[in-house]
Amino acid sequence: MTHPLPALDCQTCGACCASFRVDFSITESEAEGGSVPRGLAEPLTASTCRLRGTDHSPPRCAALTGRIGEQVACAIYRWRPSPCHEFEAGSDACLRARRRHGIDAPDRP
Repeated sequence: MTHPLPALDCQTCGACCASFRVDFSITESEAEGGSVPRGLAEPLTASTCRLRGTDHSPPRCAALTGRIGEQVACAIYRWRPSPCHEFEAGSDACLRARRRHGIDAPDRP
């Protein structure tokens, strides 16, 4: 039997936006008819872009505003790429990112 994790508040976290590279199809970029703003979609290959800032060390998405672990927001929330849409609060990747930034992460039962 699985037990649900307590609700996680992404707007007081932001760890995922400062933990991973975010690659997505060039067709999601504004330049190719998609919604990700031009200034945030860095071409990687002929078919792939990377969200600006996520290739830095440490990574931090250029669209992330605020302080991680306190109060954050995504400046392009409506226009963010598919990996951001698909990222799940409470997933293993989410919990790893939270721990990496020293943000309490509930243990899985």
